[in-house]
Amino acid sequence: MKRYGNLWPAIIDFENLLQAARQAQRGKRYRPNVLSFNHNLDQELLRLQAELIQQTYRPGGYRTFKIDDPKPRLISAAPYRDRVVHHALCNVIVPPLEQTFIHETYANRQGYGTHRALKRFTSFARTSRYILQCDLRKYFPSIDHEILKSTLRRKIKCPETLWLIDKIIDGSNLQGYDVDYFPGDNLLSPLERRRGLPIGNLTSQFFANLYLNGFDHFVKEQLKARKYLRYVDDFALFSDDRGFLVRAWSEMEAYLTDLRLRLHPVKSQLFETRFGANFVGFRVLPDRIRVRNDNLRRARLRCRQLQQDYTDGQQSLTEVVQRLRSWEAHLMHGDTQRLRRDIFERLIFHPPPEPLSLENSLPFEPEMEF
Repeated sequence: MKRYGNLWPAIIDFENLLQAARQAQRGKRYRPNVLSFNHNLDQELLRLQAELIQQTYRPGGYRTFKIDDPKPRLISAAPYRDRVVHHALCNVIVPPLEQTFIHETYANRQGYGTHRALKRFTSFARTSRYILQCDLRKYFPSIDHEILKSTLRRKIKCPETLWLIDKIIDGSNLQGYDVDYFPGDNLLSPLERRRGLPIGNLTSQFFANLYLNGFDHFVKEQLKARKYLRYVDDFALFSDDRGFLVRAWSEMEAYLTDLRLRLHPVKSQLFETRFGANFVGFRVLPDRIRVRNDNLRRARLRCRQLQQDYTDGQQSLTEVVQRLRSWEAHLMHGDTQRLRRDIFERLIFHPPPEPLSLENSLPFEPEMEF
């Protein structure tokens, strides 16, 4: 197995840090913390570079908040300078390590994404009788730090790079209080083992893919699953042989136990593809692809908010058009022509009221006294 070394010079290179800063600020350029960092950009990057070289860099604290839609989750936002470091690290380690991924893992990869995953899922579903669709229970909060570090050490041998990776992983904040026992655990094992990665981190997204890379190869190469794909923690196997999927289910559960992960007891199901399956916001049926009702409901709420933001002057017409085109492009991956027409015909955007001039703001002509 190839291990990669001498990665550190590329990570701490000033041009890489500058590129990382440009990547980290996309869509966030006018936020106060980004403006403050960019006000003295060169000095901030040189200071960050010096901390990395001297190995005095320490990640800052996270800002956390909860969301309930589509499901309750804890989101953790790292300080901006830490996000620059995350991009600088990923710029260097992702390209070589991603070469070890199977082609059928689609999340957080350049040139992959939800739409390519949906196309592959549809192809598998329409050429197979059965589907075993699985979801991992609380995946990001369950990722075991010790196992993740061991996985990374089987791929990377650069000491300085591993030091930085350890700093980022160890700097993760607590992602939940659930206690789960696995074979070989004693009473204190779940409390002694650190686990959980912040969902908002770029590094977390990549580490989450890498954590299941061995599992992907196990399914493809040991179980001999010809039709398999994964999107983050949502994965599916397809076959005309129901018995094969039953056996695969049992063997996958055993493998995931070694990673200290469990399948979701409700969302993991084996059924016939003719009944349709939900995937990345769509419902794939034998003869059509529909938008899931909950996904459509959230989109309608976002449209109403967009209308209000435009009227209040918080969104420009260009930004509104760009967001609507992006959503329409997403919908076009399903059989949604009538749906799109119905939605967009009902959307009415009222421009912000023009500011009143002085003479128009007066209710009557003032009397002039001489």
